[in-house]
Amino acid sequence: MIPEISIEQYNYDLPDERIAKYPLSERDLSKLLVYKGSEIVEERFTSMPDLLPEGHLMVFNDTKVVPARLHFQRETGAHIEIFCLEPVLPEEYVSMFAVTDRCRWKCIVGNVKRWKGDTLRLYNPEESKAVSSMDLKADLIERNGETSIVEFSWADSAPFSAVLELCGSVPIPPYLNRDTENIDLERYQTLYAKFRGSVAAPTAGLHFTESVLERIRAKGIQTGTVCLHVGAGTFLPVKSSRVAEHTMHREPFVISKEFLKTLIGSLGKVIAVGTTSVRTLESLYYIGVSCIETGAPEDVRQWDPYTRTYDYPTEHALSALLSYMEAHEMESLQIGTSIIIVPGFQFRIVDVLVTNFHQPQSTLLLLISAFVKGDWERIYDYALKHDFRFLSYGDSSLLFRR
Repeated sequence: MIPEISIEQYNYDLPDERIAKYPLSERDLSKLLVYKGSEIVEERFTSMPDLLPEGHLMVFNDTKVVPARLHFQRETGAHIEIFCLEPVLPEEYVSMFAVTDRCRWKCIVGNVKRWKGDTLRLYNPEESKAVSSMDLKADLIERNGETSIVEFSWADSAPFSAVLELCGSVPIPPYLNRDTENIDLERYQTLYAKFRGSVAAPTAGLHFTESVLERIRAKGIQTGTVCLHVGAGTFLPVKSSRVAEHTMHREPFVISKEFLKTLIGSLGKVIAVGTTSVRTLESLYYIGVSCIETGAPEDVRQWDPYTRTYDYPTEHALSALLSYMEAHEMESLQIGTSIIIVPGFQFRIVDVLVTNFHQPQSTLLLLISAFVKGDWERIYDYALKHDFRFLSYGDSSLLFRR
């Protein structure tokens, strides 16, 4: 049964001055709130390795943020901002970033009503010769409610990844209320980011430094990676009063066969870095169930965890997925999830969570509430009263599941 939840129950007062508009001078200087057995204490992020239980598996999302925001101009002078969300043609990310002449993306278009269907040219106020020679253009193919399909074409035979690097800007969150600056090019990206595709950073990972990672491994904690490409909707507040009316968009992810083997051997001892890692890991159970029941992995739909009872043990489901991959000689699996994690969700894989402090009335806050069995208000009250910094560039927390 889909839970009946009012989003108003997940509201709190977040003063603007508590939103971290810029990162600290060093990644690991942030505060760390530790929640374990209902006790709350304050530490520093540099102490993270000392606080983690030995023998666990720590899972990171190694997606990489792309410069997905592009500024165009009509011949009339009107400015049109195009925010690339996900590839349409080619549909697969690696192929998309390798294409050298034209491609189509699902986009959010600012001032879309002012775009009358004419071809747009990239806005180039600094008259860069490199940008001019690229001759990037945009054509509106179709509108679908809040999103549009846009075709990009260019003249330099460069791969689209190079086009974005030259012509685009990093899409920092709108609640920062500022333009992208040079500091964001480095700091709105994790140190371990590897695979291009996200339009928002998995921000829990922004605190990790090489020193912290080395100390984690030295303690005997295994590390592993998944790759979920974060969509623009992940961090947005829920607009519907009833959570049941909120739509989660599909996000693609990739896991390797070797990682899945490691995960199966680590059940009961899994630390997720960030809510995107949580959603990926918990989705694997339902993908395993589809392997058991239909013989093949399927995307996880938003409300799949709530519409029926699942009695398969976690190891059984994950092993079914592993068997499918081995039978089909797959070194990795590319699939998607729209899963929403709300109070009442049964966690099957993640035991410990590293995460930042999230917006009021967001799906991320719903996930936190589910993880700590409703104790989110006490955690957030403590953070507000003890001068923690909030949101993407804010401080961190280490939560042990109740």
